[in-house]
Amino acid sequence: MIGTRWEPSGTDAGGDFRCSSVAPVFTARHIPPFSSTEPPVLIPFPQGWTHYLVGGLTIGLGVSVLFALTGLIGGMSSVYSSTWSFVVQRPFFQQPRLVNSRAWRLAYAAGLIVGAFVWWLMFGHGERVAVSVPAWQLAIGGVLVGYGARLSRGCTSGHGICGLASLKLPSLLAVLTFMATAFIAANVMARLGGS
Repeated sequence: MIGTRWEPSGTDAGGDFRCSSVAPVFTARHIPPFSSTEPPVLIPFPQGWTHYLVGGLTIGLGVSVLFALTGLIGGMSSVYSSTWSFVVQRPFFQQPRLVNSRAWRLAYAAGLIVGAFVWWLMFGHGERVAVSVPAWQLAIGGVLVGYGARLSRGCTSGHGICGLASLKLPSLLAVLTFMATAFIAANVMARLGGS
């Protein structure tokens, strides 16, 4: 929490902590597993918040322009299905909505990759970008996210950005489910000592 610090409750620092309110802290700290005697310090934006604001505004502007100029909704999970329509002849992948939209969806996905690369060149200071999450956790997370996107008939960009902007109730329910699941999974992994 912002403005919260956990301190030992006694003089022996034997693992009991009390909460005291302080000014916000802006340094990054890893959340220790339950077995640690060090208290968790939860910092919501350890690297600052400006790039999140700029990113959110840019994404909102991008999907707004896409919709205003073409009437198309800019979700990303459909890119996966429409791309498979090039090589898989199963009826699901050959639906007209996937086959007819695969060209612009590939261009849309390529724009995201090129945009990230341009950002890295301009603002990344030439530093390598990496995560400390093991590859197996990334793979499991990708499978679960892909399954969830198919189950909810859309991903976070389709439901969270485009669907909420259109005031769609199914999108609101999907986003609430995404967020609740993400909060639970992140906290469980942090407590278990995961990345």
